Amino acid sequence: MIKNLSKPFKWFFQLEAASGLILLIAAIVALIISNSNFSELYFSSLQQYLFIGINNFGLKLSVIHWINDALMAIFFFFVTLEIKREFIQGELSNIKQALLPIIAAVGGMLVPALFYVLINFGDSETLNGWAIPSATDIAFSLGILSLLGSRVPISLKIFLTALAIIDDLGAILIIAFFYTGDLHITYLSLVLVSYLFLLILNKYNVKKILPYLIVGCFMWFFTHESGIHATIAGVLLASTIPHRKKDKDFSLLIKIEHAISPYVAFMIMPLFAFANAGVSLNGLTFSSLLLPVPLGILLGLFVGKQVGVMLFSYVSIKLKFAQMPNNSNWLSLYGVSILTGIGFTMSLFVGNLAFVENTQYIDGVKIGVLTGSLLSTVFGYFLLLLTSKK
Repeated sequence: MIKNLSKPFKWFFQLEAASGLILLIAAIVALIISNSNFSELYFSSLQQYLFIGINNFGLKLSVIHWINDALMAIFFFFVTLEIKREFIQGELSNIKQALLPIIAAVGGMLVPALFYVLINFGDSETLNGWAIPSATDIAFSLGILSLLGSRVPISLKIFLTALAIIDDLGAILIIAFFYTGDLHITYLSLVLVSYLFLLILNKYNVKKILPYLIVGCFMWFFTHESGIHATIAGVLLASTIPHRKKDKDFSLLIKIEHAISPYVAFMIMPLFAFANAGVSLNGLTFSSLLLPVPLGILLGLFVGKQVGVMLFSYVSIKLKFAQMPNNSNWLSLYGVSILTGIGFTMSLFVGNLAFVENTQYIDGVKIGVLTGSLLSTVFGYFLLLLTSKK
């Protein structure tokens, strides 16, 4: 599939792999604390309100909302920078290289959603979580893949990275179109004006971050008040950051991406995991997993993801729409397909949006995501370990 590994990809893979391990630790710590004598302090602290602003101008949100709305906007900003760079000058800029992960990602979003819908069909409340098992956690999945070292060919690592990036793009579109509240036209108009101003900065190739940052902060506030989820502001801002192939010596996009990547990987994402992975396991039984929400998510992530990715990959390769990744085989490709069922960050995030008005399902979301991701991790890792060479 891809013969040469670029330096940017080496940096990216090492960053995401290390971040995945930190995410795992953050999730484990959250589970331990939420089931200890400190559980009440843990949950009450997340619900404490903080005001950020000057005098009467500002926002008062709970700690969990500052994390999920503000810090995750930075995460989505970073993800969109990655997506933009990949499509302009990265692994997704060549259509022959991009077809396999694109087709596989489509299967990896459609089939899990179908599994969830089949389990929750007939219940309009729980059906709203159909998109939860559709996303792959790029940091977690690459972190697990990194544990296998040279056993896994570089081509499969790039395949998984590209697939997860496209997956993130799909999640962004789903959030924008399906998880938007009541729209406020005034603020929506201000979002549009802000975006047009950013496009003008891009048009004139402004290469200073400050103008983009100032307008972006206002746009985030307008987006938050408009009814669209505030993280979309990060997506819109990133789409206007200039990056052109002819900019060989300097790219503002790459400069920003490298500057914020450690903070996203080792602060924002672990903090999100710590704040959202905590769930009380008191009274949890096997029958709890058989409730529609956790069962739909579990089957979507662990079964739907691997079936969707592998089936769409198999058909596209057999029909010669795409090529098998170099130095790989069907078993190793299937092992990576199982790893795409590690949903975690994005699945938890979509789950919070899906049941923002039905919070009684949130614990079920967490149980389903954690169980489905754990099964995908264990089975994917050991299949690759047993079928690959050192």
